[in-house]
Amino acid sequence: MSHYALFNLTSNDNNNNDHNIGDNRNIPTTIYRCRAPIASLDCMEEFSAGSALSALADRQDGTITKEQLLLSGLSHSVPSAPLQLNRQTSVTPGLRYRNLGKSGLRVSNIGLGTWPTFSPSVTEEKAEQIIVLAVESGINLFDLSEAHSGTRAEVELGRILQRRGWKRTTYIVTTKIYWSTRSDERGLSRKHIIESVKASLMRLQLSYIDVVMVHKADPMCPMEEVVRAMHYVISQGWVMYWGTARWSTVEIMEAYTNCRQFNCVTPIVEQTEYHMFCREKSELYMPELYNKIGVGLMAWSPISMGMSQGKEDGAIQLFSRASFRNKYRSFSWNEDETGPLKDINYGWVKEKIQPDDTRRQGERMRELSVLADKLGCSITQLAIAWCLKNESVQSLLLGASTPEQLYDSIQSLQIVPKLNANVITEIERILENKPSRPPMVSTLALR
Repeated sequence: MSHYALFNLTSNDNNNNDHNIGDNRNIPTTIYRCRAPIASLDCMEEFSAGSALSALADRQDGTITKEQLLLSGLSHSVPSAPLQLNRQTSVTPGLRYRNLGKSGLRVSNIGLGTWPTFSPSVTEEKAEQIIVLAVESGINLFDLSEAHSGTRAEVELGRILQRRGWKRTTYIVTTKIYWSTRSDERGLSRKHIIESVKASLMRLQLSYIDVVMVHKADPMCPMEEVVRAMHYVISQGWVMYWGTARWSTVEIMEAYTNCRQFNCVTPIVEQTEYHMFCREKSELYMPELYNKIGVGLMAWSPISMGMSQGKEDGAIQLFSRASFRNKYRSFSWNEDETGPLKDINYGWVKEKIQPDDTRRQGERMRELSVLADKLGCSITQLAIAWCLKNESVQSLLLGASTPEQLYDSIQSLQIVPKLNANVITEIERILENKPSRPPMVSTLALR
């Protein structure tokens, strides 16, 4: 949909501008058509669709005929049978669609991270219920990760998509090229990238993948080989876009430079961890990358992925892991990585807990819990809304092992307007960790 509106401007051919408004004389005019930008297209879409749906849903029988739906401007083609409208699955308040990076790909501001959804403890029927709830709520982004849920997520999601028969243009699938010291194919060689993409296509039963992300950079493989391989899979039509996950800003800039040098497709998104206790990369450096080279931000956090199960104690422990402080250390071949998830306890984030840090983080979480009670929400919903308040986050991944958990997370969209300047100031007072750039040091002053 265009972001411009057409307006008709009239101009008097006789250059007579002193006639009265009520003058009924026939004055020859010339009509000009110009394009004027619309300030907030997402808000207009939600307002028009929501008002039309509400008016039609007020019928006593709860049905909408084809003629009424077409007259409302909500659809260009509908089935011949009457459509049953569920009030709870209409337009989700607060849901927006944004461009991913500086590409033309439009994604919902919340996506579904399928790592917990396809964990071993979740049945296929329950996983399908979660996927259906996400689609009915307006979520169009589904993120997969072989590192956390193995290949089962791609297989199960492919079956659900085929069984439901949704149009391919209505949803976006992102998956990752994962490698580790324990995998059969180490590194990001051209061979590994092409084979991984082909295997994902077979498991998903799709003709193409919307976005493929390279999970972790490979210091042992030339960056030129990586970008050329990603350009090749895009040129073949197997992939539409590519991005990165857990890359440093220096590595992302190196990839972009190589793409420009060798005339390859540039990455459009970086997927990184972002929450109240992990802020530096997302708040200081990712906005700069977006403005300079067009790389967007897709974020996730332990709470948004449902790993704390809505419990305060679980959230405190997850936020106090040492892994959150050492997230961006350099990788080496000796890194000992955990495999896919084995249970619901998410052992892949378990590391040694520092007692002092745990005590201080616990105090902060309790203060945040009190603030959440004042806002009429849970601490999980407050944490998700706080992430969505950052305009640099184009899509925040939510995770759930039950439909109820996903529903509660989606309600966080309604908390975002409540986070005014006073609330944000109170949160900053509690956290005491607002990132800031180090001061510039002049080498001339050292002489």
